[in-house]
Amino acid sequence: MHIHILGICGTFMGGVAQLARAAGHRVTGCDSSVYPPMSAQLEAAQIELTEGYDAAQTSFEPDCYLVGNAISRGNPLLEEILDRGLPYLSGPQWLAEYVLQGRWVLAVAGTHGKTTTAAMLAWILEYAGLGPGFLIGGVPLNFGVSARLSGNDVHSPFFVIEADEYDSAFCDKRSKFVHYHPRTAVLNNLEFDHADIFADLAAIETQFQHLVRTLPRNGLIVSNAAEASLERVLARGCWTHVERFNGPRGWCIDGDDVDGSLELRQGAQVLGKTRWQLTGDHNRHNALAALLAARHVGVSFAQGLAALAGFESVRRRLELRGSVRGVDVYDDFAHHPTAIATTLAGLRRKVGGARILAVLEPRSNTMKLGVMKASLPASVAAADLVFCYAGGLGWNVAEALAPLGDMAVVEDDLDALVTQIAGRSRPGDQILVMSNGGFGGIHEKLLAALAA
Repeated sequence: MHIHILGICGTFMGGVAQLARAAGHRVTGCDSSVYPPMSAQLEAAQIELTEGYDAAQTSFEPDCYLVGNAISRGNPLLEEILDRGLPYLSGPQWLAEYVLQGRWVLAVAGTHGKTTTAAMLAWILEYAGLGPGFLIGGVPLNFGVSARLSGNDVHSPFFVIEADEYDSAFCDKRSKFVHYHPRTAVLNNLEFDHADIFADLAAIETQFQHLVRTLPRNGLIVSNAAEASLERVLARGCWTHVERFNGPRGWCIDGDDVDGSLELRQGAQVLGKTRWQLTGDHNRHNALAALLAARHVGVSFAQGLAALAGFESVRRRLELRGSVRGVDVYDDFAHHPTAIATTLAGLRRKVGGARILAVLEPRSNTMKLGVMKASLPASVAAADLVFCYAGGLGWNVAEALAPLGDMAVVEDDLDALVTQIAGRSRPGDQILVMSNGGFGGIHEKLLAALAA
């Protein structure tokens, strides 16, 4: 089969492209912008890319077009496909029909932590010799790629997927995850996000309820008992066994950021210990969810904890991009206020009293709408200085950050922002860049400016 993918450089559609290529299909695709790491992965998979969405691409005559959810009506190639009645599917539907059918799907859902938890879960299964396939919205450092059909030496029945609640395509406004039909589902947390497609938290809870309704009776839901929103979802109807964590009588995991210790408990009973490289309560909670999900497919806690000892995290999750003249520059995918606050707290625990310079790009659709602008000042409370890029926004960032006074700097020119950051940096500082996009290559620009 020849498939042509519209929006191929998005995290999800790029992963679908790699899976299709590995399955023996011919894959081509197009997009309006390309940046690493996805561009590098597509090139390595020998997938042909076309810049832009010219209608002339119908001359490629693929068997099917896959339409990413970033593609809207008015796109010239999409309009040509519709006018000519050519075959097309959403990425999630194609994935469900051609990759996930007949496999034991382990889906990781939640507002935060999906990528890290899915990467942990895939690595635990890999360590246990199960050779899972996976599709993850980031690059797990243990694997070096964001997607694969299964392990090199085994065709595994298991497939780990990051289960996104965002919509599937222009023609299918259901959340992506309703297509996946998992047997094991992790519900990590749930709060309001994606203000461009959801009116409120209740609307997202309804989508999560749709996911819960697709699970079989012999499946498993691993759910964060500390999240009232998830308890409301389950109360609306659940036909699957639920393992709760973070509750008074459920599973818990403790640890120490100083020595990297982890201790798995059920009530007062200690079930296992290990040491690992990650920090923060949020990552310990992610690890606990991954351990419980892995146990559902037969991986013991002992094996799971041993795997976590060798887990190397995910690219763009507090990733150190370089150090110049005593200044460290980190990259992180955080873009929601809760994730920003959590990421800053994690770095604060790591660096102690060193100055942290937080650099933000409010790039997600929710942040572009300004829905959460009132939450921004509190989200960066752990930083010593805050720098924000305001280019392309329709709301006043400087006004939103005014409560921070002189500790906040706002620029709508990226080079001017880099100059400000470099000029106010000093040896020992930790610069934390947070964005869900490429941010104009700011990391390399900052390192060059610091060196100069």
